[in-house]
Amino acid sequence: MDLEYTFWQMFHLCINPSRVYKISSWHKQTKNQWARDDPAFVAILIFFLAIASLAYAIAFRVPTVLGILRVMFWTVFIDFITVGCLIATIAWWLSNKYLRVQAIHSVEQSVEWLYAFDIHCNSFFPLFLVLYVLQFFLVPVLIGTLPAFISTLIANSFYLASFGYYCHITYLGYTALPFLQKTQCFLYPIGVFCLLYLVSLILNFNMSIFVMNSYFS
Repeated sequence: MDLEYTFWQMFHLCINPSRVYKISSWHKQTKNQWARDDPAFVAILIFFLAIASLAYAIAFRVPTVLGILRVMFWTVFIDFITVGCLIATIAWWLSNKYLRVQAIHSVEQSVEWLYAFDIHCNSFFPLFLVLYVLQFFLVPVLIGTLPAFISTLIANSFYLASFGYYCHITYLGYTALPFLQKTQCFLYPIGVFCLLYLVSLILNFNMSIFVMNSYFS
């Protein structure tokens, strides 16, 4: 596993994600596939998620080892892998069914499912940094020490930014494929997230409190 290259990708996903997808184009030219052939990115991200979920379980005083394992299992295998496979499958099907164009006198190409899952992993990493790492250190602020509306505003802004950036990196991933068109459809959920964000502020619905209660109540 190439750990140095993996950390390089993680760093650039936060500051210049389009550069990561340029590497995917070179990978296609040299190895004839868009998806990664190195499991290091997924393995390291799973390791980070396990550590983060363990930290949350300890901070929220989950009383049993079984309870801690349940939190870790849910974070890794439901939040990341299961939801990621579902999103990747929908995007993979949508791309191949409706967004693919076939140029005359060219080899037919299609989106690889593993590449769709790679895009999810890329998009998930910055979200992980905000909603699993930064939120951990700001939990006291986000769930109670500030006035309710201010806490809700800050917490929900984190979620809006994270999901919005997830969509942006997803869009870049599919735009990198030269045989796809109308990939801007992957940005459309941002509009829905913005609407839900406004509604949540009006209702003073704090996403951090909701998520923490879902895991630890």
